[in-house]
Parts: sequence; C-alpha cells; structure tokens
Amino acid sequence: MRQVTNTIVMIRPVQFRMNEQTAVNNYYQEDAGISQEDANKIAKQEFENFVNALKKVGVDVIVIDDDPKNDTPDSIFPNNWVSFHENGDVGLYPMFAVNRRKERRPEILDFIETSGYEIHNIIDYTAAEEEEVFLEGTGSLVLDRVNKKAYCALSPRADEELFIEFCEDFEYTPVIFTAYQTVNEQRLPIYHTNVMMGIAETFAVVCLDCIDDKKERKNVINHLKADNKEIIAINEDQVNNFAGNMLQVVGSGDKRYLVMSTAAFKSLTKDQILKIEKHCSILHSDLNTIETLGGGSARCMMAEVFLPKSM
Repeated sequence: MRQVTNTIVMIRPVQFRMNEQTAVNNYYQEDAGISQEDANKIAKQEFENFVNALKKVGVDVIVIDDDPKNDTPDSIFPNNWVSFHENGDVGLYPMFAVNRRKERRPEILDFIETSGYEIHNIIDYTAAEEEEVFLEGTGSLVLDRVNKKAYCALSPRADEELFIEFCEDFEYTPVIFTAYQTVNEQRLPIYHTNVMMGIAETFAVVCLDCIDDKKERKNVINHLKADNKEIIAINEDQVNNFAGNMLQVVGSGDKRYLVMSTAAFKSLTKDQILKIEKHCSILHSDLNTIETLGGGSARCMMAEVFLPKSM
C-alpha cells in the first residue's frame, strides 16, 4: 500500500471564474475585480506553469482539457469528484454545487484507461445528490492510505453518514471532527478537510487550532501519533494562505516532494520549512488567481492515480 504516487490527473481550465454556487460556503473565495476572460487567461497560465514545474521534477501529469460545452468554472479541482485506488476501484462523489456535477465526465475515466491504467470497479455515491447529501472526494476525505484511516471535517459538503459508508466500502477507519474558521467574527465550518490538513508518508501538516472541540482535537492528534506521523502544526492565518492544502508526490529517482502554492510557502515559518525538509523537498508554484477566485489551491488541482497499470 502506497501513500504517495508519481501520477496525477489535472484538468486544464477553459472557463475558470469565481463560482457563485460554491461561494455560499467556501469563505476563501474572493472577487478579484477582473473580467471572466482575464480570470480564465491568468488561471490557464498559472495552470501551465504548475504542470511544467511538476513535470520538471519527474511527476507524471495526465493533463485533460475541460469541455467548453459544460459551464464548469471549478473543473480545475478534479480531486473533489473522483478518487483512484490501488485495487482498481474508482470513487465518484456527490457535489454540493449543481454546476460542478458536470465535471464528472465518463470520457476522463476512458482516457485514464487508454493511458495505461486499469479500472476494475466504480463505486458511485452520486445518487446522494438527490437527497442533498454530499461528500466531495479527497477534498472532504484526507486519506492515510497505508494505515487505512480517513480523516473528515464535517461540513455542508461532507456528510457524516455518507462518510461512514465510504469507510465501510473502502475499509478505512473513520476519524471525524469539525474544523472551523472565523468569518465576520463567527466560527463557521471549513468547507473541505484538505484546506486545513494534509497527510504525507511520515508527517502531517494540520491546523489543530481549527478543531475547536478539545476531544476531537485530541483524537486527531492521537491517531496521527499512533501512526508515527510527525505533526507539523500550522495556524489559521496560514490556512487562509492555503498552507494546509498540500500534497506529497513522487518525482524522478523516487524523490519525494511536498507540493503547495507560493502563497502557502511564503506563509510558512523557517522552522516549519525545516521540519518539512527533514522529510522531503518542497515544490511551490504561484496560483494566486486560482486561489483568490476558486478558493482552492495546489492539492485541489491534483487527483492522484494509484490504479494498477495495465499489462
């Protein structure tokens, strides 16, 4: 069982903009005051630079173009609707925003198969949308694949019952909590777990300050320590700069990288950088427009592929 992979899927945007349907509970989204055309143009450039940075260190990036006939401003964040697993299973997830449901395109799975990977079984949770129940992939689920634990911060986009169902289907132990952020002096649930937490092979980057309930916080700490993860704590201001939205990947020569945005990197202290670099190298790329308008960052843009390779 592997925690990290060399292969990721990324979706090239064709009509990126601030998605009004997700802004209702993604409090990280901001209006940048630029036209849709400019927003998409800049996001495309940030996307290409990011892909090139990953490829340069030997990450295998499968780039698929978004389909312009769908109005899918958030298609740049594929990890929310799909997950790929080592046993050949694929998870398809129910999405909160109606215009995000069109991101689930069967031809993407076909393309991955033609790229040399095997899909044995599709586990489809999308019917839950009819009940207004959501679980947004590895945005809602932060997976410790080796220790078979799934961490989930409950929110309007992460339903507890459906999360338990996922854990039963994929044989993960659930670790449940609620993570909060301060919005206009109110504590409101953070929309995705992967904004405040990332799990790598030997460490975890997590904002424990976001977990207001002391019992829940202690439970998360105990699980991470039991699995010998060094806990690298970040604060809420760093979460606002997407320092929790990181993903460890494998480059050429089996070298590990923790991937993040430049804003996330700049928000880290020297001590935090040293702690991360004890475990692996850091790779960062400027995603400023994508972060501002999309309210998501580097980790959200990468759907990891753990599928078996076809013979």
